[in-house]
Amino acid sequence: MSIYFYNTLTKSKEKFTPLDGNIVRIYTCGPTVYKDATIGNMKSFIFMDTLRRVLKYNGYDLKHVMNITDVGHLVSDGDEGEDKMAKAAKEEQKTPLEIAGFYTERFLNDIDRLNIERPEIICKATDHIKEMEEFVEELLKNGYAYETSTAIYFDVSKLDDYGILSGIDLREQKAGARVEVDKEKKNPYDFAVWIKAPENHIMKWESPWGLCYPGWHIECSAMSKKYLGEVFDIHTGGIDLVPTHHENEIAQSKGVTGKIPAKFWMHCEFLLVDGGKMSKSLGNGYLVEDLETRKYDPLAYKLMCFSSHYRNKLNFTWDSLEAARSGLNKLREGYQKHNLANLEDVINTQSQTEEYRQRFLEAINDDLNMPVAMSVVWEIIKNPNKSNKFAELLLEFDKVLGLDIDKDIGLTFAAKATVMIEDSSIKSLMKQREKAREEKNWQRSDELRDELKAMGYIVKDTSNGQEITKI
Repeated sequence: MSIYFYNTLTKSKEKFTPLDGNIVRIYTCGPTVYKDATIGNMKSFIFMDTLRRVLKYNGYDLKHVMNITDVGHLVSDGDEGEDKMAKAAKEEQKTPLEIAGFYTERFLNDIDRLNIERPEIICKATDHIKEMEEFVEELLKNGYAYETSTAIYFDVSKLDDYGILSGIDLREQKAGARVEVDKEKKNPYDFAVWIKAPENHIMKWESPWGLCYPGWHIECSAMSKKYLGEVFDIHTGGIDLVPTHHENEIAQSKGVTGKIPAKFWMHCEFLLVDGGKMSKSLGNGYLVEDLETRKYDPLAYKLMCFSSHYRNKLNFTWDSLEAARSGLNKLREGYQKHNLANLEDVINTQSQTEEYRQRFLEAINDDLNMPVAMSVVWEIIKNPNKSNKFAELLLEFDKVLGLDIDKDIGLTFAAKATVMIEDSSIKSLMKQREKAREEKNWQRSDELRDELKAMGYIVKDTSNGQEITKI
């Protein structure tokens, strides 16, 4: 079945076909490891994980690269302010290496707790200074960059289509609209690819232009080219990266190779908190450990993310997380009920299984439409015909979901008894009673309950349906 992804580059949904046989090459912009990643950041990495899992479910092999930014990302996300790593090192009285190591480990632990698969290659910016330096040399040689007394800048005027990703039109921008910290810049939108380090700067390397450190954008261009080649299949990241970081990656890569580095550009929308922006000043920059402190399984948050398409904003509230926790428990309980079932009494299980599989595949292959995919999962969970074949199908789907659906949450004896009743006549009466309750025929429901009691069974109605125990 064909896969379709929305491509930010073309502003349309397109059929996806790998550039190189069965291998899909992906680059993901990873964290800047100067502080903890929030659950807002994690929304983007859950999207990354879902993309990986969907491609693998479709039979593709992956070569996936994610960077760790441990130098060059300035406080303003532009060309102004301190390097975030250097600033954090001063504040915490540690070396940049210690800061990077500490927060990298925290980040990797968080994605593990969310069952986010790690990319095949995780690479640090500081391990690739030489590759970045060579990239800058190529930009200068090709006439796409120029040197000032403080930095080496990319000259955006050399490109006819700067803004191809974000849609910005430099001709319509007012001169000086962006702060110019370097009077030697040719125009306000030129950006630094290599920065000459002040004497007191704690992160700097020898280069042909003196002691310097790389600009933020150059690392991704250099590392994606090294590991994935000049053109690869998919580039992912948060929606906030479109107008600066990813736009500048495209510009740099075109300056060296003449090509846009990725065929598909895919972006995840923001997480809101209580309908507003997540920010440190509001005290709502929640972390994965904050969820655990409140006794939530982090996978409840992952399930919550599946309630909205990755290209839509998602509103986080503690009430919505509580609903997701309840949903995750019901999901796992529903799986166990199917897993305990006697298959022999189930009619048309095979045809239903194939129908469910087809609908699930259609949903995930339609630009990762997880809300629709989850609706299929819930249909299986609620199917009154309990079947271990449905349990097997749910496990298959969990290869995409990554929700540990088979985690034992301890079904009650009554719940287990419900699916382990072997007497077909008892099962038939249970199904009749379920139908009577759906039709709000309470009299008939009571009559069937009395009939079952006379046969030696007590029936209890719960939020998860009927539970039956033998007297």
